[in-house]
Amino acid sequence: MSELSVNHLLGIKYLTKQDIELIFETADQFKEVINRPIKKVPSLRDITIANLFFENSTRTKLSFELAEKRLSADVINFSASQSSVKKGETLIDTVNNILSMKVDMVVMRHPNPGAGVFLSKHVDASIINAGDGAHEHPTQALLDSYSIREKLGSVKGKNVVIVGDILHSRVALSNIYALQLQGANVMVCGPKTLLPKYIKELGVKVETNLKKALEWCDVANMLRVQNERMDISYFPTTREYTQQFGVNKELLDGLDKDIVIMHPGPINRGVEITSDVADSKQAIILDQVENGVAVRMAVIYLLAAKIKQ
Repeated sequence: MSELSVNHLLGIKYLTKQDIELIFETADQFKEVINRPIKKVPSLRDITIANLFFENSTRTKLSFELAEKRLSADVINFSASQSSVKKGETLIDTVNNILSMKVDMVVMRHPNPGAGVFLSKHVDASIINAGDGAHEHPTQALLDSYSIREKLGSVKGKNVVIVGDILHSRVALSNIYALQLQGANVMVCGPKTLLPKYIKELGVKVETNLKKALEWCDVANMLRVQNERMDISYFPTTREYTQQFGVNKELLDGLDKDIVIMHPGPINRGVEITSDVADSKQAIILDQVENGVAVRMAVIYLLAAKIKQ
């Protein structure tokens, strides 16, 4: 069997195209498993996984936990808000205390970019980055690409636009890396104030007119405005943002083709996307959620195989 070229999943930029193909092939098998009446496999009965979330998360945390339990791993959940971190304990001390309980793998979300890379150099466990600040969110990008592949047959050659708050989004950066690695054409679209200065260096097209972006693309991945990461106002009002960068049914019906609508969640209905679009046949938002479990099962399984060697 093939194996991953990495011992951790810290970011898409550390993966090869072959790694992504292997993860997707493995996810195909697990997707079949989670649609059976009995949804568990005994693959990781001897593996213990700790979920460390130093930032709030609902969907990602639930998705990882479900993936781990479907693989029969032992799971420890850790929430920083109820821990000794509040008393001043360092990240390494926190993790080493958890590892002393004989944990094999750590799934971590942290507000600081690079936290996973830092941890991987200091502890003896496999690390999966579940989001580090506004830097990367690799499993989200993998499940997004997997969902495009499932819907359109392939990612290669497809035109994908990422719309919205690119500046504060770890989903955008990971998606750009993953899509380019698989041969897709990538565009970003949003207000100039929410596009990073370095964005063109990543080899993506930039568009500030949403209608032009939608006419160009096969897939539109809609991002929410991350108000919790903003210390200043990046646009006049939410209403004005919605008028310029929100997708509604009228806008989609005015295109001369059907495009695929995606969203990493949580959705701000009526801001970046209206309910009639989110719930339409063109949207694959719930498919993304289902695929998230299969893709995370694949990542955990493939990294666990490296631990067992």
